[in-house]
Amino acid sequence: VERVVHTDELSVRDRAAAILVLVFGQHIEDVIQLTWDDVTATDDVVTIRLGKTEFALPSPLDEPMRQLAAAPGNDLTASHPNSKWVFRGYSPGRHIHGSSLRSRLKSVFSTRAARLGTLHELTKLGPVPIIADALGYHPSTIERHAIGSAAVYSRYIAAKHEVG
Repeated sequence: VERVVHTDELSVRDRAAAILVLVFGQHIEDVIQLTWDDVTATDDVVTIRLGKTEFALPSPLDEPMRQLAAAPGNDLTASHPNSKWVFRGYSPGRHIHGSSLRSRLKSVFSTRAARLGTLHELTKLGPVPIIADALGYHPSTIERHAIGSAAVYSRYIAAKHEVG
């Protein structure tokens, strides 16, 4: 995350997408389909809706999204100025292709490995249904990651009862 946030290796658009993969475990295919209805950038906070939950991006994770909101790029054609896509593509009115974005991020990290690693870590933080709902995943998908990371939430609850 540190390398993605503070780098000149990636464009602002690629940095914003990379943060969504690294911090929230999002599929590239879901990232590219985000619209400006899913993102709100004010002077105080940047929020993004993933699944059914809005997340506030803390500083410095919010900076690439702020820059992208201010200058979304690819708006030089007549059909792009009011595009709803956060990650605009090169074809008018279309979002960027997943394979194109994945290829550009490959110079910094493997999107699949990063996403899977993030999901493994997130399953250690809370109950499977809540994580799945918040991030837009099916509960069985998150359950597989929880089992794979040996982070079944019931162990967490048991540990909390022993300590508390």
